[in-house]
Amino acid sequence: QVKPQLESKENKTYCTFKAIVYRTQVVAGTIYFIKVQNSDREFVHLKVFIPLPHENQDPSLMGFQTGKTRDDPLTYF
Repeated sequence: QVKPQLESKENKTYCTFKAIVYRTQVVAGTIYFIKVQNSDREFVHLKVFIPLPHENQDPSLMGFQTGKTRDDPLTYF
């Protein structure tokens, strides 16, 4: 659900968009840090907020880091 948000902010289209690994942080909802493969050698780190169920809101892209590799650690940002 956040792929279109990233594509809009980056003004690009990603043919490949595969989550490789993720971490979570529980707040008033959940923040997911997700490493996404977007080509053979390129990765992007996403920070996605998923609100609590009773709020009836969609996930939102809070931030992202491009130019990552498979070996870059997935850390808080």
